[in-house]
Amino acid sequence: MTLSVTNTLTGEREAFEPGGEEVLLYVCGLTVSDDAHLGHARVWTHADVMHRWLDHCGYDVRHVENFTDVNEKIVARVGEDDLGDAELDVAEGFIASVLADMRGLNLKRAAVYPRVSEHVPEIVDLVGTLLDRGYAYEANGSVYFDVTEFEDYGKLSNQNLDEMESQGDPDERSEKRHPADFALWKADGVSPSDVVEHRKDDRPLSDHPPSGETWDSPWGEGRPGWHIECSAMSTTHLGDTIDIHVGGHDLIFPHHENEIAQSEAATGEKFARYWLHTGLLETAGEKMSSSLGNYFYVADALEEFGPNVIRTFYCSTNYGSKQTYSEAAMAEAEERWERLDRACEAAVDACDGVAARTKVEDDDLRTAVEEAREGFTAAMNDDFGVREATAALLELATAVNRHVDGRDEYDYVGLRRAVETFEEFGEGVLGLDFGGGAGGEAHLADDLIELVLDVREAEREAGNYDRADQLRDDLEAIGVTVEDGDDGPTYRY
Repeated sequence: MTLSVTNTLTGEREAFEPGGEEVLLYVCGLTVSDDAHLGHARVWTHADVMHRWLDHCGYDVRHVENFTDVNEKIVARVGEDDLGDAELDVAEGFIASVLADMRGLNLKRAAVYPRVSEHVPEIVDLVGTLLDRGYAYEANGSVYFDVTEFEDYGKLSNQNLDEMESQGDPDERSEKRHPADFALWKADGVSPSDVVEHRKDDRPLSDHPPSGETWDSPWGEGRPGWHIECSAMSTTHLGDTIDIHVGGHDLIFPHHENEIAQSEAATGEKFARYWLHTGLLETAGEKMSSSLGNYFYVADALEEFGPNVIRTFYCSTNYGSKQTYSEAAMAEAEERWERLDRACEAAVDACDGVAARTKVEDDDLRTAVEEAREGFTAAMNDDFGVREATAALLELATAVNRHVDGRDEYDYVGLRRAVETFEEFGEGVLGLDFGGGAGGEAHLADDLIELVLDVREAEREAGNYDRADQLRDDLEAIGVTVEDGDDGPTYRY
């Protein structure tokens, strides 16, 4: 079975066929005006799993993910607390935070992480090309894309040009020929009204009136428009046509629609073969968003849950569907992760123990392993179906536990194949870390747990059973499960 994907551009499920030997993958990155929240990380994680599966299928992948470090939302935070006294200083701090979050989530590194501020010359060249080809016009030092000149405008979002609302702020609208025209280059800096609109505190402008970075251009001092930035960065690092463009569903219009128009108008080539859009992460029925204040920072989530639980949570819903964040959903993800981790650990322990036998054969276990491999592969080839792929591994976990708990001698060959499956698919594709536990950044020391267990045993021997039970419950509360047996207590994270 070959990989098929749901292409937003056509609305159809299509067989995946890259344009060359290398898969060119572009991910619309973050506007770094704040720390990243779990909604952002959902896009990253699904793109990471796509990258991992393409690797597994034998493709060479060139993965590019940008940072938008030039934006009025960043300018609005200049001078706030200790964030920095210039736009690029504020952005630099948040880029550092995002990179730390990405590493904490066990994401594969992109080939490059281009920044807008580093690509202004390419942006200026691209705007000039659009002017030369008659797809753009200048007005008072700004440059706008003329949507009426691009015949296929609206093909991604399936909108009628005559019914589209005006793009841009009120000052732009008076300069545009058509309400749907959008800015490629903006004269001067960020307007005071934009700064006030996006500020997170109530500082008056007179205390700190930032206007943001500006650059020289043939049309005067100014700043790039938002949409042109991604076109310039993607063509610089991936060429005129990319294979897969990934981004949140909320970016289909206007951002991705405008990317197509300006890129294809400038190059005459198809911009992206496949558009894959992730559904939004919601809380209480609303999109998780910094502007709504209903977000959970990635760093806080990593500390509370750890990367394995977060990734298991994301893998419970396929990328194209909406997902709801809740305490109950995270508890379910933690339970699923622990089932997988315990089964993998049990398989490793049994496989490496003296009870594993060369001539013991468990047909049920071996069949379960092959069914899990086939099910996982079919699910991932079916539009990166992580939900069904995870379910296949959970079925394998059940089979492993049944084998280990049901006999005194183990099927070495079957267990080894099970371990290989957990490692190849669970770690290699889903990005999980078996043996790493479910917890966050607080690493529990084995000798400290042993000390607590010694105290508990002493309390039990003294008849202080309530105190002993309380110690067990306290360990449970921090993620350590105690199990009493004939040879004394054992524990697991």
